[in-house]
Amino acid sequence: MNTELVPSIVAMVCCIIMSAYFSATETAFSSLNKTRLKAMAEKGNRRADLALRLSEQYDKLISTILVGNNIVNIAMASLGTLLFVGLYGDIGATVSTVVVTVVVLIFGEITPKSIAKDYPEKFAMFSAPIIRLLIWVLTPVNFLFTQWKKLVSRLFHSSEDTKMSQEELLLLVDEVQQEGSIDETEGELLRNAIEFRDLVAEDILTHRVDLEAVPVDATKEEIAECFTQSRYSRLLVYEETIDNIVGVIHQKDFYVGGGITHKAVSDIMTPPVFIHQSEKISDLLQFLQSNKAHIAIVIDEYGGTLGIVTMEDILEELVGEIWDEHDEVEEDFRKLEADTYLVDCSVNLDDFLDFFQIKSESDSISLGGWVMEQVGHIPAVGDHFTYDRLSVTVEETDAHRVTFVKVIAIIPAEDEVAQQQ
Repeated sequence: MNTELVPSIVAMVCCIIMSAYFSATETAFSSLNKTRLKAMAEKGNRRADLALRLSEQYDKLISTILVGNNIVNIAMASLGTLLFVGLYGDIGATVSTVVVTVVVLIFGEITPKSIAKDYPEKFAMFSAPIIRLLIWVLTPVNFLFTQWKKLVSRLFHSSEDTKMSQEELLLLVDEVQQEGSIDETEGELLRNAIEFRDLVAEDILTHRVDLEAVPVDATKEEIAECFTQSRYSRLLVYEETIDNIVGVIHQKDFYVGGGITHKAVSDIMTPPVFIHQSEKISDLLQFLQSNKAHIAIVIDEYGGTLGIVTMEDILEELVGEIWDEHDEVEEDFRKLEADTYLVDCSVNLDDFLDFFQIKSESDSISLGGWVMEQVGHIPAVGDHFTYDRLSVTVEETDAHRVTFVKVIAIIPAEDEVAQQQ
């Protein structure tokens, strides 16, 4: 080998190493997990702290990387041209273009970026001291690029909201769960928390037809019997109609010293708190806490009683079903035989649709309301309809509402043939 070529080859190798460094650094800082870096920084990792601070100055960082990468790539191309022209004469420029392009793509772009993508935090911490020095060296250039960016931003100003939407957050939770960073329970808690602010009182209330209430002139024996039968710790008290709730009786105030209190009902009941059906449950939680109340009476647009929401109802939207020793275990979807279920119509319509993997544009909240919507009249036992691939039959009613339906999942003919094969 001609010794005169050695300096050029060494310079080209240095350029390709620097090109790989800049490419990997760009990928590492654009892919790193800031939360993970922050956790390491709080444990005293100085490299993590430096990488985190550099990531928060992304404009300067990316300007330095791009300037450095372009300088070394141009230098690499120039050196390659001089080298190959000296070796091959007229065709040297063409040979140089092919060789340099392939080398830069493989060793200066694809390989380092692939490695940095797999270990973004580690490489960001490794490269942080070097890139910090380069940012300082290229401060004048970065200043010019910063001013240029501001000018471009003013010319092409975008009003698009850059905040992450709820749908994007939910997708992020799904991705993190699939990667194994969180388990199914943690994922469900996060999804519940994200969707929490969208729910209103009407979505989670116990409807008026299911309320346990006593008239204000009820005897203590009647109240005691209601406590025993309902197993609730609180009872509503109404005057004349359920639309006029006047108080709430707590079981601990009704039973004192092992027996029924001698005080009048009006003296032991607490005043009710009222909310509108459109009240956000996130606001309602704070409202109940500030009023030291466990139950809120939900009123409709006419001021009548629509139902109640309890503190437990709100917490269940965050953490799932809360059971105590007095709750009866009820199956919302009881399997009778293959593809046949007896379904409680008080179940949430969204849960029903998810269970059978179908879609509906209905505005109904409960399955019972949806069934009434489908049959077009007050349901009676035996009423039947089909929807999508479901056969639905009314099995039980109570007064003017449907309580249970039998649902048969109809298997499409092509699927049935496939199963038989």
